[in-house]
Amino acid sequence: MTYSHDDAELVNQPIGYWTWAANKTLTAYVRGRLAAIGITQPQWWVLHQVLHSETGATRDEVITAQQANLDVGAGLAPDIDLLVERKLLVADAAGRLRITEEGRALHQRAAETQRANRERVHAGIPDEEYLITLKVLQRMMGNAGGDVSQG
Repeated sequence: MTYSHDDAELVNQPIGYWTWAANKTLTAYVRGRLAAIGITQPQWWVLHQVLHSETGATRDEVITAQQANLDVGAGLAPDIDLLVERKLLVADAAGRLRITEEGRALHQRAAETQRANRERVHAGIPDEEYLITLKVLQRMMGNAGGDVSQG
């Protein structure tokens, strides 16, 4: 599929293709930028969740929360293990994961990277256009029988 500047042609192109292509492109961009600082996107999700858990989080809690939000799940176990091996997370006697100072530092770098990613991806796109895009996608998902109550 090729990009067209012709509105009459573009309006007839399938949304499924363009949402897939956007997801593929943006995911590769974000993952590449995170990889450059030594972290994967799933590891970022884990660090972020553990950091924001007041009492830490068990492996199962992390996996369950991410599975509900991101359709991942048990596939996070190796990422959790690697974060523990790298001493970015530690498990207490009750098995609750807590972020270490090294983990906090990497989380901070990743958060800054994610902010820069958002600025780059959103460049030249006013908030009003972004909101319209999201609302249209939500409406299309609802029209297709999808659950748009999450997110």
